[in-house]
Amino acid sequence: MSVVRSKICGITRIEDALIAAEAGADAIGLVFYAKSPRAVSVQQARAIIAALPPFVTTVGLFVDASRDELSAILEVVPLDLLQFHGDESPADCDRFSRPYIKALRVRPGEDVAARIEPYGNASGILLDTYVRGVPGGTGQAFDWALVPQGLNTPIILAGGLTSENVRSAIEQVRPYAVDVSGGVEASKGIKDAEKVRAFVRAVKGACAP
Repeated sequence: MSVVRSKICGITRIEDALIAAEAGADAIGLVFYAKSPRAVSVQQARAIIAALPPFVTTVGLFVDASRDELSAILEVVPLDLLQFHGDESPADCDRFSRPYIKALRVRPGEDVAARIEPYGNASGILLDTYVRGVPGGTGQAFDWALVPQGLNTPIILAGGLTSENVRSAIEQVRPYAVDVSGGVEASKGIKDAEKVRAFVRAVKGACAP
């Protein structure tokens, strides 16, 4: 099986970012959405990124942010990748001329390929669980059988993943990457070091020959 990458999202503390990096995570996610319990300030984000070792991708998560708000953050926070987790159109995502991921929340019975198709410029599509009124971080899994095979766009699988079920998820979906937040937490926004390590180990184990 091809290598599957891992992203630890909802990082709010330098120590959690370093644990993720030391465990072998490929990316960390920083939430710029004030309503989230995992939201970070610009100052927090800058400090976390400055503390990271090389080759860890930093992803900024936004939910229907205004152009001015997002541009102001990009001026001072050196993010590698943007993650749009709201109702952003393809044009909204493209306007910043930055590599981006578009998150789509999957409903039961949905045609996932049709949802993905308009976002042809996305570096990847993150598939999360649809819960009414909640843009992400629900801790609930969706029906992985809805994810079609053979897509041209890299798929990042999210929603309810833990070290216990991520191997099954990888074997069924064969995603480019997996994304976890609540599944490795001691409390919202505070990561559990052993859960982070166990998750990354499980991902790597699922990809071992």
